[in-house]
Amino acid sequence: SERGKARMERACAGAKARAGTSAVACAVACSRSDRRTGSCRARAGRPTRLWEVGGGRGESSFARRASTESPSVSAKGGREEEEEEDDLRVAFVERKTKETSVFVKINLDGTGKCDCASGVPFLDHMLDQIASHGLFDVEVKAEGDIWIDDHHTTEDIALAFGQCLSRALGTRAGIQRFGDFSAPLDEALVHVVMDLSGRPHLSCDLEIPAERIGTFQTEMVEHFFQSLANTSGMTLHIRQLAGKNSHHIVEATFKAFARALRQACSPDPRRQGAVASSKGVLTQS
Repeated sequence: SERGKARMERACAGAKARAGTSAVACAVACSRSDRRTGSCRARAGRPTRLWEVGGGRGESSFARRASTESPSVSAKGGREEEEEEDDLRVAFVERKTKETSVFVKINLDGTGKCDCASGVPFLDHMLDQIASHGLFDVEVKAEGDIWIDDHHTTEDIALAFGQCLSRALGTRAGIQRFGDFSAPLDEALVHVVMDLSGRPHLSCDLEIPAERIGTFQTEMVEHFFQSLANTSGMTLHIRQLAGKNSHHIVEATFKAFARALRQACSPDPRRQGAVASSKGVLTQS
């Protein structure tokens, strides 16, 4: 009615007259009247804004939402993710002579898998220790003149193993380089220290009571590590601290060797890919 319109106009005028009151109050008052007349909006000198009715001056409800919500972004950024570079340190070596035929493969970043058939059962057991405790994937296949003895097969496997290790390490950049571990096995305790320096050396102090473990000649333990050190470019020190059982002493030696090698081959993040040498070289060539 005309009376109602007049009453709302007076309310609007009164709101405008009060100190500190803006056109927001006028818009709210007008929203309760017949908006077809537009009288209150005309007096305000501009159209009523949606945010003024909503109570948030200068900001719409949509704008408020957009300012607080994080944008939805694809994990791939709209592009297909590039295939990661294969940086696994893997190598294999084949060695053939008139006495033996040997294949060795090593993955330094493996999970401890061992697939070894050397023809020398106790040596297979020891190679399994290297894989399992070093967390290397090791594959060894060999055929040799074991009807004579285990010497040639054990020696050539060690030579191929060392050469394979050196190839897998490449330039040896970014690795820890040094390894140090003591392994117990019941009464036996063996300490192994190594340096992947590129300089072959073995110092071995083992006192193994028995001449054989199964068919395996125990004197071949030292010869195995000497051959491996020669072709891998490794400085290797082996010390027996305790032990009476021949099997325990030899197995503790291979376990300690595996853990020391694992440490020496492990990346050193602080090196950031640099060679751990003041002269900048760790390889034999």
